[in-house]
Amino acid sequence: MVSDSRTHAGVDYIASFRKMCTWTAADRVICLLSAGNLGTSQSVVNLLQQRQDEGVLAVSSMFDLAALLGSTLREVSLRDEQVAQQNPHVDFSCSFLLGGQIAGGDMRLYNIYPQGNFIESTPETPYLQIGESKYGKPILDRVIRYDIPLMQAAKCVLVSFDSTLRSNLSVGMPLDLLLYRRDSLKVGLQARLDEGDLYLSHLRQSWSSGLRQLFMTIPDPPWSI
Repeated sequence: MVSDSRTHAGVDYIASFRKMCTWTAADRVICLLSAGNLGTSQSVVNLLQQRQDEGVLAVSSMFDLAALLGSTLREVSLRDEQVAQQNPHVDFSCSFLLGGQIAGGDMRLYNIYPQGNFIESTPETPYLQIGESKYGKPILDRVIRYDIPLMQAAKCVLVSFDSTLRSNLSVGMPLDLLLYRRDSLKVGLQARLDEGDLYLSHLRQSWSSGLRQLFMTIPDPPWSI
């Protein structure tokens, strides 16, 4: 799971905020990514953290956690409904990616929509995205498969983010990355990658030069004008 940290982009104002939250215990690893209105998403996360008796570390399955997250999002949206109506030019909506595993269950990944309903990743839908997705989606569609090795998946996602970073000012560094292996019940790797990260710089250069070289090997169109 990977997220950027840019929350607003303008001519003279750029802000950063971590969009990845993690919860770990002996019987679970949970990762939550957010996109959209920062105030709404932070209200949802704070409510989940405050309600310990029924929160992230208390539910018995990932499905129950997705349902809890959806209901909490609806609760916050209803609470702020009057403010949203008074400011129709402001988008108060947000969405989440919820992934992880709780002991006794399978590893699961959910996309929670602004309305609070959600879908789950399947073998036919092996990845999920929220936020600005169109620039980085083509590489994911071509490479990601349900049984792709973990490190290849991580490499592909970073290439996808690099493509988005090049084309959209609303997405920015640093990137937060989390790797988890099924049934390990512990975080394999959690890191923040900034502009100076050596691997990310090498990946960016290799991908760009590789694309240019491949492009030059494709025959020109056969049309004569």
